[in-house]
Amino acid sequence: MLKNLAIRSPFLFRVNTGSCNGCDVELATTAMIPRYDVERLGCRYTGSPKHADILLVTGPITARSRPYLERVLQELPRPFVVVAVGTCPTSCGIFRDSYAVVGPLERYIDVDVNVPGCPPRPQAILDGVAKALEIWRAKMEEAV
Repeated sequence: MLKNLAIRSPFLFRVNTGSCNGCDVELATTAMIPRYDVERLGCRYTGSPKHADILLVTGPITARSRPYLERVLQELPRPFVVVAVGTCPTSCGIFRDSYAVVGPLERYIDVDVNVPGCPPRPQAILDGVAKALEIWRAKMEEAV
C-alpha cells in the first residue's frame, strides 16, 4: 500500500478567513505562473475540502469566517497538514485589534507550517508547501 502513496499526488485547498487578499494574489501566482508552478512539487488545487490533503489558510480568523473554517476542518480527510500563509493567520497582522477578529488560526487548529510575510513571496509559499508535503507524507506513513 505504501507504494501507492508515493504515486498519489496531494491536493491543496485554500481558505481565506478574512485577509486583505495580498496573500491570495501570491497564491494565485504560485498556481498560474510557470516560474513558480506549485504543480512541479506534485501538488494540485482542489475545489473541495473533502479531497484536500494540505489546507492553506490566509487571513486572521474573523467572526464571519469562523463557522466556515470549522466546517472545512470537519470535512478534511485525515491526516491533513495546515499551512498558515502570511502574517495574519499567526498574529492577525494589521487586523489584530479589529472588533471582527476572533483570534489567530492556532486557537482553532494546530498549524504545521508557517509561511511568514505580508504578503509572502511566491518562493516562500513554495518552500512552505514543500515542507507541508514532507509532513503530509510522514503522517501518511504513520497512518498506514
